[in-house]
Amino acid sequence: MSKNTWLHIGLGSFHRGHQAWYLNELIKQGDDSWSIAAGNIRDDSEHTIQALSAQNGEYVLETISPSDERQYEVIKSIQKLIPWQADLAPLIDEGAKPSTKVIAFTVTESGYYLDSNFKLVQNDPALKADLAGGNQTIYGIIAKILKKRMQLADGDVTLLCCDNVRHNGERFHDGLVEFLGLTGQNDIAEWMKTHVTTPNTMVDRIVPRPAEDLPARIKEKTGISDKAPVMGESFIQWVIEDNFKDNVRPALEKVGVELVESVIPYEEAKIRVLNVPHAAIAWAGTLLGELYIHDSTNLDTVRKIAYDYVTEDVIPSLGNELIDLGKYRDVVLDRFTNPHIKDTNQRVAADGFSKIPAQIQPTLIERFKQGARPAATAKLPALFFIFMERWHQGKLPFTYQDGILDEAAVHAMYESADPVHVFASDKALFGELAGKPEFEALLREQVDEVRKLVG
Repeated sequence: MSKNTWLHIGLGSFHRGHQAWYLNELIKQGDDSWSIAAGNIRDDSEHTIQALSAQNGEYVLETISPSDERQYEVIKSIQKLIPWQADLAPLIDEGAKPSTKVIAFTVTESGYYLDSNFKLVQNDPALKADLAGGNQTIYGIIAKILKKRMQLADGDVTLLCCDNVRHNGERFHDGLVEFLGLTGQNDIAEWMKTHVTTPNTMVDRIVPRPAEDLPARIKEKTGISDKAPVMGESFIQWVIEDNFKDNVRPALEKVGVELVESVIPYEEAKIRVLNVPHAAIAWAGTLLGELYIHDSTNLDTVRKIAYDYVTEDVIPSLGNELIDLGKYRDVVLDRFTNPHIKDTNQRVAADGFSKIPAQIQPTLIERFKQGARPAATAKLPALFFIFMERWHQGKLPFTYQDGILDEAAVHAMYESADPVHVFASDKALFGELAGKPEFEALLREQVDEVRKLVG
């Protein structure tokens, strides 16, 4: 049987603790018809690629349950590591091979450069560079790969987004088509209609940055010297819209992946009940002097913020028909208290300027339309407002990371006569609510509440 390649762009801890684990499960079952080739758009992880190359792509995954049950497993599914170079030629060449049938990517929410109307943020420096022919974004590199695939006898391919973007396959598809139009490559967009699919997906597993003592612990438990191990919680989930091009895909259903007609109920529940509370807990915990998610979640005031947001606003927004959201909320909050994962507030607090419009704005809008006054949800951007105020003052205990942070604009906001007014009027963050007096009044009230809470 000829081997198919699953090319993954964005070789970070999450991919190695999630998708690579699933493909490794297939290999363990004796199905080695697929292997992963992986590389990066940016050159900030070459140390990992070099370490993995020295280990033939193999590494140890440590999983830890909330009750401290630990398991160690050697992952062997990444069988080709693609070194970074400025023109990304090796990555593009791999993507253009006939044997590459799935191209998946994990580039974080901000890596899609979409505004609140899901249009490309064309003034972003990386996107600007790609509109001029570069390859600093997922659109730039995928466009170059597809251009080459058009020359193949069988260039059909599935493009699979593995990030926490709502309707992620559709959003990526539309962003790519817009990018192709802006760069005069409508021939590729036309070719995509019959040769490419972009299924929606939902991914879930908490995979923190590996702890410093992880290699020593793995050595002690397994005897393996690993220069690139990863760790994750024991919980794992992957839901994929079963829309692979020509149905060419690994037999993922055999290893617990849910292949469904529509991902929407799962992704809505996950984004609103898991991703949003996760970020809120990171912002609130940081403001209260904590550095880790589990310590932050164990503060009653912080847990209550997350609990109230889901209970008062998410459940009335989504309804409880398909998924028991109250039960899901409780499972999620318990996962966040896992003291052994040591997930940092810094990691989870990142990309707030993407998370608010994509993940928080919909609940705010829906609740206002239902005639509610969504104070519990408004508290979350209020937390972020105070969090970024600390950033502006140079008082955060870590470097805040955000792919679309406009530092000058944020500093200007806090130096203005009325920063809350500027914040509440930001269409990129709040869409149709921006500039509405009732929303600004609610946000102002919640900013005051957060100030009292964090002192």
